[in-house]
Amino acid sequence: MAKKYDVIVIGAGPGGMTAALYASRANLSVLMLDRGVYGGQMNNTAEVENYPGYKSILGPDLGQKMYDGATQFGAEYAYGNVISVQNHGATKLVKTDEDEFEAKAIVIATGAEHKKLGVPGEEAYSGRGVSYCAVCDGAFFKDRELAVIGGGDSAIEEGLYLTQMAKKVTVIHRRDQLRAQQIIQKRAFANDKMHFVWNAQVQEIQGDDMKVTGVKYRDKETGEEHVLPVAGVFIYVGIMPMTEPFQDLGILDDHGWIPTDDHMRTKVPGIFAIGDVRAKDLRQITTAVGEGGTAGQGVFNYIQSLNDTNIEVKA
Repeated sequence: MAKKYDVIVIGAGPGGMTAALYASRANLSVLMLDRGVYGGQMNNTAEVENYPGYKSILGPDLGQKMYDGATQFGAEYAYGNVISVQNHGATKLVKTDEDEFEAKAIVIATGAEHKKLGVPGEEAYSGRGVSYCAVCDGAFFKDRELAVIGGGDSAIEEGLYLTQMAKKVTVIHRRDQLRAQQIIQKRAFANDKMHFVWNAQVQEIQGDDMKVTGVKYRDKETGEEHVLPVAGVFIYVGIMPMTEPFQDLGILDDHGWIPTDDHMRTKVPGIFAIGDVRAKDLRQITTAVGEGGTAGQGVFNYIQSLNDTNIEVKA
């Protein structure tokens, strides 16, 4: 028999934990499911300097504080690799690879993951010079030389952002022209701090015992290998929403993201989506937390509407 809750939050990152906090504080029974440790990507963040209330805090410490707050009103947390969600109208069935759970409302907070280059040094120096978020980590590289990998909108926009702090930003792109929008390209080419390496295939991210020291790449035209000395490498070769378990619900757009309204509601009544899994521009801890609060209140209102309907039917 599936264990029953009012709300199941799939994903225990900052958005999911905030949704669980708001829903449980409204006296709803709440289960948070995550396939890893609560805190999400905060556990891989050395320092967080742009979360209100803290001048600086370690990512795992912020995750622990959020978890303590999320569970103070009775919300439960469990490991669970969700494989599917079935919509049965007033109830939803959540299947993991080990258990089944039933709830009146679902909050999807599974996030997104950056595509990896898959080169030596990328994993080893993650958080020590390798980053996928200029807004998160750019301030750590003031007056340093940096590399940006990629040629799309995100790569060039983030590269432009980095020029506010960095001494020099070099874009390494595997083609001979950018894929970014023309207006973004014009801004980049007009920026004295932006430099470009064309037709280059990144082969390795190099470093010492502590940090990144350079990027090794091969010129695709000549075959020659070069090393670009840099203090940080920002990688933008694509981002993928983690929405595979929800493909049969009819809530995904053509690219796999989940569109919602301003109340975080998807196309299916009783199913909400928050955080990086949504179709949006800015993916930050602060935005996820705000959306989590909205969704937490939203599920309360939704369940109240179900209860009101039942009262009317019985009458």
